[in-house]
Amino acid sequence: MKFRPLHDRVVVQRIEENMKTAGGIIIPDTAAEKPQTGKVVAVGPGARGEDGKIEPLDVKAGDKVLFGKWSGTEVKLDGDDLLIMKESDIMGVLK
Repeated sequence: MKFRPLHDRVVVQRIEENMKTAGGIIIPDTAAEKPQTGKVVAVGPGARGEDGKIEPLDVKAGDKVLFGKWSGTEVKLDGDDLLIMKESDIMGVLK
């Protein structure tokens, strides 16, 4: 990918969840909610603090993260559906 986010922006690719219930019922795409977990694809250099220094982000490329349902802006880059959001929209890193 030839895209580098600026400042405290993070590029996330949603992780598709299983589209089948425990009982074996398949949920169609139109009825399924969008997943709130994703993999960090790229991160910006960090936010500039009040002292003028750049503070690096806590997340890094490859981290699996949890974010809000309505977080980020959906974009399509190189045929992939991605989200661009601020680091503050990420609730935490999943281990």
